[in-house]
This record gives sequence, structure tokens and C-alpha cells, in this order.
Amino acid sequence: MLSTLPPSDPFLDNPFSAFSGSFPPWDFHDLFSDDIKPTTPLLITSSSGSDEPNQPHEKRKPDSDEPNHRVIDERKRRRMISNRESARRSRMRKQRHVENLRNQLNKCRLENREMKNRLQFILFHLNRIRTENDWLRSERTVLNQRINNYTQILVCQQFQPFTPAWTCNTTTVE
Repeated sequence: MLSTLPPSDPFLDNPFSAFSGSFPPWDFHDLFSDDIKPTTPLLITSSSGSDEPNQPHEKRKPDSDEPNHRVIDERKRRRMISNRESARRSRMRKQRHVENLRNQLNKCRLENREMKNRLQFILFHLNRIRTENDWLRSERTVLNQRINNYTQILVCQQFQPFTPAWTCNTTTVE
């Protein structure tokens, strides 16, 4: 546990200080003689491509599996290229989708503007027609009142005998 080490311990500054050189022994295995081979550390990888550290696999075996290592490196390189291409295609799809959405938005905005203009036009004509209707109603009221007045005059004239004093032509000749 690191908390049990004193803060002045040199191992905290450089965890490889226990080695005599500046590099761990597995980095320079050709420095060792043939009878002393360093052990290769296990790298933790996942066969599914995820970063799950649950499945330890040996990445590099002794020199006899060097062609196998090249095949694995080639597979990794192909997979990396494939992943990059897939990401590029995904970005292109997303870009097309966003552009499609922008076009739809612009189309909807244009349609909305046209509908607002049509509504304004219809409201203008509605107000004009309402005003005209109000004027016609008031005119009808005035005309109905006139008709009622003339009807009363006619009714009154029917009940009264005709007298020459009522004539319209009351001019006297001198």
C-alpha cells in the first residue's frame, strides 16, 4: 500500500528505480544472455474491443511467435482503419441528417411565414367585410325607420279625408 511508504521514499518518484538501468528488463531483452530470458508481462486486453480488464491475454510470446505477432499487429491495423472508416461514415451520416433537419426547418419556417401572410390577408378582408356589414345594418335600420314613417303617413292619410289645404301645390297666383 502506497500510504505506508514515507513521502521521502525514492520509489514514489520512480517506480522503476529498483532496476539497475533506466528501463525495465522487458524493454531490452536482447541485453540479457540466452540462458537468462526475462519474463514478458501480461497485457490486459479484451477480445471484444472494449476496455474491460477482466480477460488477461499474453500479447507477446517469445521470439518463436514473431510471425503471429505480425498477424495480430496487421489485424489491429486493419481494425483501426476499419473503425476510422466507420467513424467517418457515421460522421457523414450525421452531417447529412443535420443538413436534412436544417432544410426541413427552413421549409417549415417558409411555410409558416406564408401561412401568417395568408392569415393576415384573410383577417384584413374579414375586418373590411365586418365593417361593411355594420354599415349595411345601420343603413337597413335607417331605411326601415323611413319605411315605418312613410307607412304611418299613408295610414294617416287614408283615415283622413282629402282636403285641399293639404295639397303640396299651395301657391297663389296674384
